Amino acid sequence: MFELSLIGVKKYMEATLVLKDITFQVYSGEKVGIVGVNGSGKSTILKLIAGIEPMNYCIGYPDAYSPGYDEGFVNVPRGASIAYLEQLPQYSDELKVIDVLNLAFEEIHSIENRMHELEDKMKVLKHAELEKALKQYSELLELYEVKGGYDIDEKLSKICKGLKLDDDFLNKKFDLLSGGEKTTVMLGKLLIDNPDILLLDEPTNHLDMESIEWLESYLKDYKGIVIVVSHDRYFLDNVVTKIVEVEDKVSISYKGNYTSYINQKEENMRIQYENYREQQKKINNLEKNIKELRDWAMRADNNKFFRRATSMQIKLNKMDRIDKPLFEKQNMKLNLKSAGRSGNETIKAVGLCKSYEDKIIFNDANLLVNFGERVALIGPNGSGKTTFLKLLFGEESPDDGVINLGASVMSAYLPQKITFDNEELTVLEYFREDISILEGKAREYLSKFMFYGSNVFKKIRHLSGGERIRLKLSKLLYEDINLLILDEPTNHLDIDSIETFEEALGEFKGTIFFISHDRYFINKMGERVIAVEDTKLKSYPGDYDYYKSIKEKESMHQLVTKEPTLKNKKTKPQRNKYY
Repeated sequence: MFELSLIGVKKYMEATLVLKDITFQVYSGEKVGIVGVNGSGKSTILKLIAGIEPMNYCIGYPDAYSPGYDEGFVNVPRGASIAYLEQLPQYSDELKVIDVLNLAFEEIHSIENRMHELEDKMKVLKHAELEKALKQYSELLELYEVKGGYDIDEKLSKICKGLKLDDDFLNKKFDLLSGGEKTTVMLGKLLIDNPDILLLDEPTNHLDMESIEWLESYLKDYKGIVIVVSHDRYFLDNVVTKIVEVEDKVSISYKGNYTSYINQKEENMRIQYENYREQQKKINNLEKNIKELRDWAMRADNNKFFRRATSMQIKLNKMDRIDKPLFEKQNMKLNLKSAGRSGNETIKAVGLCKSYEDKIIFNDANLLVNFGERVALIGPNGSGKTTFLKLLFGEESPDDGVINLGASVMSAYLPQKITFDNEELTVLEYFREDISILEGKAREYLSKFMFYGSNVFKKIRHLSGGERIRLKLSKLLYEDINLLILDEPTNHLDIDSIETFEEALGEFKGTIFFISHDRYFINKMGERVIAVEDTKLKSYPGDYDYYKSIKEKESMHQLVTKEPTLKNKKTKPQRNKYY
């Protein structure tokens, strides 16, 4: 059982301190989640472990601790293989997706080629030379088996099926894929590589629910170390056995999954607060006694009282002060207020039909969302969720049927991809662009979205993903609305911001209709799930866990129904046509 450890790691980026004291250990087979706000240094920790970001030590003067030099140790087991997801390498323009995946088998293919070369040589070799070649061939054959040469087809098929990489996708040129598609392919290659240490930076961002659940199952059975940075709380609950929280550049480790970490942290804060209160009582008593002793000493002109007061003051000064825990973090204070009530029928689709060439997206689909409901629209990637929104907003027309917003509906839409027409504008300029509002009032309003002080003068092109969402929301929610439509709203937010967003949405009195792969968010916000299934819109009156329980019951029923047929049917394993 090998161990990976970070001990007292302090890391600078040029002259900026990024990490102050990062300490944790990971043993073989452990799954660890790293959590913290955006910009806290989580990805930097992964890069340090992967060796992408080196430690810049002070050389020549062991006792020199000049600012800008790194400290501490990153101990990776010797000989351990490491793979890091975040990187997207450049490949030849002609390389297809299947070619990129097959790069994971380069070593095995190399061994196989050497075996073929020896086979050709052994046809003409004799005596001692033949014996030597046979021995080499035997060693290569053993290495081929150890490296998994006989399992190539099975591995490739398993990964492609789990990540939904079909034949058409496998034949696409890698260079022409979107960033999300490339990330999915690199995740597949990385899983095929099967390294000793697997480092994943937001692996669920571009996967649909079915693929995420497959990845969870895969990682649970993974034999090596898995360290993952993720804002997907449901994923962290299902996969990890330890949480490392990075806060104020310092790490704290918690045993268990995300929910266990939250419970432990709350309990630790409660204990810290109790200890803080007890210590404050002692401090107040000591300060009171010191003051009284000094008063008595002055009145009685008695040095004995002065000495006792001085002794108590020294004790007070040496006391290790307990910080008061902060139960409320600095977050968005949206205070959402809806406009007047809309009609009861907020979103309505009747007999909706839509096709693209020979692909049917919706066929006689029906949906009714009533005022005040919180409804999640879910489905695999490419099932038609975004198409539904385009039809709703009139960006595209249905082939047949009707889809529209109800009477008196005033909606605001937050798209999945946040774009701005002019990224050279500052936060303040963008907000005031089409609104008649004084600068002071605008800055007061923007402060609710965590844009304080000089931050309002930051240019849009310099904003992080979370800041861009907050700015877009500030503009959308300035006007009164009674329908919020959200497309993957949690994608670029850290966990703290997501939870604040959830609290704000909980206060909204209107209707919320949202697309999301964030199962934790759906459980928190959703009262009804609409699933895109077989070109229809099927309603499930509950949260994601309720929807999942219904689907599991349906799967079990289908399995029991098909079982007698499967027992009598023999199937032959098929060799993957791409190898």
